Amino acid sequence: MAEKRTVYKIKDAEGIGEVHISDEVIAMIAALAATDAEGVSLNGNSTKELRSKSSTKNLSKGVRLTIQDGTVKADLNLNLAYGKNILETSKTVQERVKSSIENMTGLSVSDVNIHVGSVNMVEEKAK
Repeated sequence: MAEKRTVYKIKDAEGIGEVHISDEVIAMIAALAATDAEGVSLNGNSTKELRSKSSTKNLSKGVRLTIQDGTVKADLNLNLAYGKNILETSKTVQERVKSSIENMTGLSVSDVNIHVGSVNMVEEKAK
């Protein structure tokens, strides 16, 4: 079964053409911005592992978007590293996701909702 993709027109340059962007691309922008924050991963996947495999579909699994009238509402399911301040980390992620989507697409972001699903416990290395 083929995946359903939604495409949004973000610019109509008269005489030149139109610019369309897939919701999958917007989700990828949000996922990369979120996982750029230290100690953050989506859906329990290791960000480094996903980037090394170039598995872009898995990276955006923890992102759900609602786009209406050029306004984006993003919901991100995060896993945080143990010891990270949840409020500070969430605020950082919200700011990065909002900024990245707005700067890269020209769409407005109304909400970036963070859902912390788990805390990743990291084993200490033997000294």
